[in-house]
Amino acid sequence: MKKQIKTKPLNTLKCVFPVKSVNEGLSRMIVAAFISQLDPTVSELSDMKTVISEAVTNCIVHAYKGFPDKSKAFVYIYGEYYSDGRVVIKVKDKGVGIEDVKLARQPLYTTDRENERSGMGFTIMESFTDKLRVYSKKGKGTTVVIEKRIGL
Repeated sequence: MKKQIKTKPLNTLKCVFPVKSVNEGLSRMIVAAFISQLDPTVSELSDMKTVISEAVTNCIVHAYKGFPDKSKAFVYIYGEYYSDGRVVIKVKDKGVGIEDVKLARQPLYTTDRENERSGMGFTIMESFTDKLRVYSKKGKGTTVVIEKRIGL
């Protein structure tokens, strides 16, 4: 078995903001500025902005549904990038969690039909990333881990 060498990130990002629709655009700009240091193509930059938009929108729309006090509802973004162009972004909430992650990742699945949600968020995220992981615990929240190589 080959031993994997752990490398340190060249740069990191930590960001916390309230669950408000206007902050979805803010999250795109923050991540775009962060990865711009890797000199991404316009397409790579657009892909990452789309993925972040989808992940943060999921937090805003679904994560804190039913929470009586939204003043304690936040989205957390953590980012790292490495010398080989690998970018890892985590979008996290401490909301209601996803009961069945496998089901939620199915195209067209949504728990919010009354607001005409398409159920394509995870499908879109997967199509624009190299790797997408979703961790969730009912009542504890959800973390989406996005990996993409920039400059390949």
